[in-house]
Amino acid sequence: MDKRQAGVRIGELTKELNHHSYLYYVLDKPEISDAHYDALYRELEELEAKYPELIQPDSPTRRVGDKVSNEFAQVTHSKRRMSLDDAFSFDDLDAFEERAKKIANKKWGYVCELKIDGLQMVLTYERGLLKTAATRGDGRVGEDVTHTIKTVRDIPLKLPRPIDLVISGEVYIGKKDFEKTNHVQEKSGNAIYANPRNLAAGTVRQLDPKVAAKRNLRSFVYDLEPIRPAQGQGQAPEVIKTQAEMLKTLLDLGFSVNRENKLCHSLSEVKEFIENWGKMREKLPYQTDGVVIKINNLALREELGATAKSPRWAIAYKFPAEQQQTKVLDIVVQVGRQGTLTPVAVLRPVQIAGSTVSRATLHNEDEIKRKDVRVGDTVVVQKAGDIIPEVVRVVKEKRRPGSKEFKMPTRCPICGGQVIKVEGEVAHRCANKNCFVVQVRKLEHFVSRDAFDMEGLGTKIVEQLCKEGLVHDPADLFTLEEGDIEPLERFAEKSAENLIKSIQSSKEITLDRFIYALGVLHIGAQTSRDVASAFGSLDELKKAWVEDLIEIDGVGEKVGRSLYDFFQDANNLALIDKLLIAGVKIKRAQKTVSNKLAGKTFVLTGSLSKMTREEAEAKIRSLGGKASSSVSKETSYVVVGDNPGSKYDKAKQLGVEIISEVELLKLL
Repeated sequence: MDKRQAGVRIGELTKELNHHSYLYYVLDKPEISDAHYDALYRELEELEAKYPELIQPDSPTRRVGDKVSNEFAQVTHSKRRMSLDDAFSFDDLDAFEERAKKIANKKWGYVCELKIDGLQMVLTYERGLLKTAATRGDGRVGEDVTHTIKTVRDIPLKLPRPIDLVISGEVYIGKKDFEKTNHVQEKSGNAIYANPRNLAAGTVRQLDPKVAAKRNLRSFVYDLEPIRPAQGQGQAPEVIKTQAEMLKTLLDLGFSVNRENKLCHSLSEVKEFIENWGKMREKLPYQTDGVVIKINNLALREELGATAKSPRWAIAYKFPAEQQQTKVLDIVVQVGRQGTLTPVAVLRPVQIAGSTVSRATLHNEDEIKRKDVRVGDTVVVQKAGDIIPEVVRVVKEKRRPGSKEFKMPTRCPICGGQVIKVEGEVAHRCANKNCFVVQVRKLEHFVSRDAFDMEGLGTKIVEQLCKEGLVHDPADLFTLEEGDIEPLERFAEKSAENLIKSIQSSKEITLDRFIYALGVLHIGAQTSRDVASAFGSLDELKKAWVEDLIEIDGVGEKVGRSLYDFFQDANNLALIDKLLIAGVKIKRAQKTVSNKLAGKTFVLTGSLSKMTREEAEAKIRSLGGKASSSVSKETSYVVVGDNPGSKYDKAKQLGVEIISEVELLKLL
């Protein structure tokens, strides 16, 4: 086969393979077997290897490319990508319609689309070719993740016409693929994903597109924004007048559109659609947590406009948390990093919100007593936020005679050490500081995202390192060599090399993350930031007295005493010295320079334009103020940037003063 013949065949194979990908991934109507597809794919690979200059831009082999740099490029969106207001009841839907009628008192229809539990994606096509794929980001700027989105086989690389468009949709992962990936994660000792959306988001942000390709991401698109091309640079898009027409056009262009949508002529039809899918959603192969309702007429949408946060022409109805009855087969006790004992209900496996639930935390002895949960009880279980399984209540009329109240053990179930209950606290703790599980949990905390953020060190690997005697404390992690890890199960030369690189690259750390990583009792991420701002350096913190610590806003007697006691313990100081000797470098924190904002609590929401949220919070703390992550009646100001979240709504409900970024800068 000469070069001319190869070029013709490459074109034929590219067209044929893309056609079969569309049939398989979009229409679910394959015409050829997997083996036949693979044979065509291999033929194309061989020809492209021989004639790389003939590779076509929409070749299916280009869906998996090389690794990209550690930092994603930024993509500025053609228009601001807004979030939708949520509705939790039909009364909320009535109010939504009434608000719209006050602006435009006309008759209109709605299009209902299932709300997919995925990651929003913005796709830009120039002359029919996929140019960029970006995350929603802050609504104005997203991350360029084109390298992983090219692996999503139902997203076309080339459109049937040379047209310029911006497409919005969701990238998601199906229930079966979610379970499959978590099985692989657990088997390899890595952390499992909490829900399909987390997995989809983590997969899209993979640096290596080959990892994304293995996870079988899918997509549903729902919005089309025509871009009128420059003269002679492509076809002008046709005029689309309704959402229903838009969905049909997207389907005609080769995109995957969720077929479970409906044009409703009244709000009563919308409610009927919601009720039906509320009952049937578990039969779907993907996870949905609600229904998006959009006014069908696009011209009317322009008239209605938007608030600072959300469009006035659309709303997202959220399904209530699904509840199921099941039986408590046992109550076991787990041990955490502080030696805290946590009772967990072992349940007869039950399907809830798209996944199998077999365990639910009971938190502590007081919680068990309050709900009166016993082994053998029938209980109502739900997923809080469709994520975390929890026992809602006991069905006491189904309780068997002779059931016994649960009592916390007096000995640690792991090491047999004495269990104590600290006065004034609900928690029970293992008193043995050398308890194996406590050591493992402390290491897990040390390497976690908000601490040293060592990627690749999951629970199973941490346990393995401890069992093999390679790691006794966190400082030992920095002395590991590739040769120490390669002989272990699950490891090969490359994986050992990657793990060591991850550990060594985390040596430089900010003071607040270092404090958090130490795992001091009662010290969370926010308190760590406040303490770091107050003292600036580790040396200054080590010299602090309890009285110095409790002067920090938000640090009471108990927290201050815990921190002081930690730095008086010779073993803790020895560990810190060992970490520094191992090469850990701690960056100084911006110390409090005045008390100008003393007693003031700030909550930031939305995207700031003059500085990052972290920079703003650091500045607030340097002036004696407090930066919090949650809104309460005690909050002084809520600072609102672009595309604010639910904190903005809560501030309005509580009557908390809301200020702009410009007003914050004046205060600073």
